[in-house]
Amino acid sequence: MSIRHGLLALLERGQMYGYQLRAAFEESTGSTWPLNIGQVYTTLNRLERDGLVRSLPEHEGGQRPYEITDAGRADLALWFATPISRADRPRDELSIKLALALTTPGVDVRAVVQTQRSATMRTLQELTRLKYASDKPEDLPWRLVLDAMVFQAEAEIRWLDHCETSLVRYRPAAPPGRATHPGAVDRADEEARR
Repeated sequence: MSIRHGLLALLERGQMYGYQLRAAFEESTGSTWPLNIGQVYTTLNRLERDGLVRSLPEHEGGQRPYEITDAGRADLALWFATPISRADRPRDELSIKLALALTTPGVDVRAVVQTQRSATMRTLQELTRLKYASDKPEDLPWRLVLDAMVFQAEAEIRWLDHCETSLVRYRPAAPPGRATHPGAVDRADEEARR
């Protein structure tokens, strides 16, 4: 998620200072994406530098509120109107992990898949429990975030099932420099035996 646009959306509600923005962000997302207060202030400094927010005079308690500018509203409107591209999302660590497990000697890829499936199933159960814990209308933003996480976990489980089926049929190619037919001896193996 774009913290930049998340903060702009929150400032569209009204003036807020850093800790208020952090609390409102976590409340809006059901604390599914914890936000570090340092990220909030770093992002606010960049937004102010770019003319998308402006800082206001400090309150008596020392907090400095921020407000969105017209340029910030235009940037926020563009963000809401622009679809998120698959290429804009972070790398999928799990698919990279499995691809590397397939090519790393000594790794039990089936065990990696099973371990991940078990963890994803636990996550799915917890998300489902949280989803049905509250049905108050004001919880809709949080429930929508939970729904997205539930759907992603379900898709991951389906993909892991596919990986397991693919592994049953998988026959790895001989690594470079290795024997390619039964009975053939690799020179490195022959040297190692001497």
